[in-house]
Parts: sequence; structure tokens; C-alpha cells
Amino acid sequence: MTGDVFFAGLRARDPCQNSVAKIRALFEAAGFDTCVEKDAPTAIKIHFGEQGNDSYINPVFVRQVVDKIREHGGKPFLTDSNTLYFGRRSNSLDHIVIALEHGFSYATVAAPILIADGIIGKNFREVKIAKRHFERVLVSGDIADVKSMIVLSHFKGHEPAGFGGAIKNLAMGCAPPAGKQEQHAVKPFVLEGTCIGCGKCLVVCPCSATCLVDGKSVIDKELCIGCFECMSICPKHAIDVDWETEIPQFTERLVEYAFGASKGKKAGYMNFLINITPDCDCLPWSDAPIVPDIGFLASSDPVAIDAASFDLVNKQAGIRGSALAVNLNEGEDKFQGLRERTDGFKQIRYGEEIGLGTSSYRLIEL
Repeated sequence: MTGDVFFAGLRARDPCQNSVAKIRALFEAAGFDTCVEKDAPTAIKIHFGEQGNDSYINPVFVRQVVDKIREHGGKPFLTDSNTLYFGRRSNSLDHIVIALEHGFSYATVAAPILIADGIIGKNFREVKIAKRHFERVLVSGDIADVKSMIVLSHFKGHEPAGFGGAIKNLAMGCAPPAGKQEQHAVKPFVLEGTCIGCGKCLVVCPCSATCLVDGKSVIDKELCIGCFECMSICPKHAIDVDWETEIPQFTERLVEYAFGASKGKKAGYMNFLINITPDCDCLPWSDAPIVPDIGFLASSDPVAIDAASFDLVNKQAGIRGSALAVNLNEGEDKFQGLRERTDGFKQIRYGEEIGLGTSSYRLIEL
């Protein structure tokens, strides 16, 4: 079985080739009109970006998807779920405010914003999946309750998962904090000889699991929820995890959650291969891109679109001076170049294994 993935590059020489036109064309080419039910709500799953982050998807691009859904008789709304960590998106009130500050106002996107798991992340549904790690997963209520969804994902690197695309957007983005915690369930530890005792991990820890003892960071594993915020902020990479045993299981749990989030839905997926940064948009900064901008992809298959995105990124020559110090040549794995122990493609392999989609794809250029 092969999944169709539609691709539009960024070159443009006339008004019909601008990015706005390409996004609208991709919506039609990928058959997303079949995802829209007349006079019924259609969720647009989007990441609004953390405060200080600027690599989230341009609201003007999102507006094109809103308009296409409305043209086909649907009622679009933008949505995301609250975070596990501290920040501007840990409750729906602040979450909506940061979305508005980042340009997702009704005047720009012409759609309301609903944070799918409620004010403090308690609105969710149990979805049965019967997979290796979970019999059921927790899906944010306002996402679980709709039948139609368009998932818009900024494709980029990610600390433990290797990369973040459609699969991760489904898995983490459609889960309430309790579901995010079920996926993580990984306990980091401190490399004492590397820790400089700067205390940055103490500031970002959402559950006060870190402290300084004799000038070195110590993590209380009983309190730790495995959100990886300390790993992302550490300037010396002094916080690590068991990459051989815990991270492969983390990835499988993530993929199973993606399966649950998409179960029973008419869904379409768009990946935006621009501003391809080393890190998730959950961080309060955006590092320099690791490869040149590539373009936009659309598919009805979340595994196929991530497989195509992965390959397109790796075909690029890396940008020197970025966080990518190795694997800069065309064809080399850029995500392992960022973090040598990651295996981003495991998302795709396991996604195919459990029936989320197919790793085999046909790339159709518009």
C-alpha cells in the first residue's frame, strides 16, 4: 500500500504560485473536502507557539485552510491542548491569550479558538485502542467529540522523538496533560561530572523535582513527570535519559496516542517544511534553521506525510553555523546529526506496524 503525498515547493514567479495559492491548491489536491461535514465542526489542530518562539505556522497560512473548510460547508475552529510543563499554554485562558498575541485573532484567521481539554486540562475522553502499551488513551474532549479534523504541523527537530511532525502533533497535541504524562513516563538523570550547577533546570521544572545539592543538580524521580524541559534548557547537556530502553518505548507510546487521536475521524494532514528548527515550538525560543526551507505537503496519511517530510529534509545540505554540526551532507540523517542517539524514523516504522498509516508514499508535485 502506498500513500499519496502532495508537495508544493517554494519557488514562485507569478501570483498563482504564491504560498497562499499553494496551500489552497494542496487542500483540494489531497481531497480534504471529503474530511469536511456540512454544517458540522471541523477541528484545525495547530500549535500556537510558546512565548518567545517564532517558528510556529504563519496565521495567514492557517487562514487559507479555514476558508477552504468554510467553502465546503464546514464550521472550522482552531484548537490545541494544554501543556504538561509551565509556560503560557498550561491553562486555556493564558493559552488563548498567547495565540492571540501570535496573530491567531479572528480578524486574521476568521475562526474561533477552543482549547480542547478545558481550562485546566480536565476535559478529555477515553478512546480504546488495544495496543502494546495502552488499552486506552486520553484524548482532549473537544477533539474527541468531532468527526472531522485537519492537522497542521510545523516539521522540525525534537529532543527525544528525533523530529516532530504529523504523528507527534496528533499524539501530544491532542492529549490533555494526563495523557502527555502517560506518553513521557521517562525519568532523566544528571551527569554530575558535567553539571555546572547553573540552576536553570530548577526554574523550568513544573513539579519542583530538581534541586541543587553541593552545587550540582539532583532530580527526584518520585516527583519527576518526564517532561524533558530540564534536558532542553541545560546549557551543558548534563541531563540525560536511558536512550536504549526508555526512549524507544516513549516513541511507541507517542505513536499509540496518535492512533487514538485519529481513530474514527475523517482527517487530513499538512506539514510545513519551513523554518526547520532543531527544537519543538514548545520552547520559548527558536534556533536557526538546520536546512533551507523546502515547501508544503498534504496527505490523508499521517505516517506517509512524515516519511516524505523526513526524506525531504535529509536530502538537503545542512546549514553550516546552525545547531547541526555533523551529517551536513545531502542524504545524511539531519536529526541524528542533531542528536546522535535519536531514531526519528521509529515513529514511522511503529506507525505502520500498528495501522496508523504506511511508510511507502508517492510524492506528487503540484
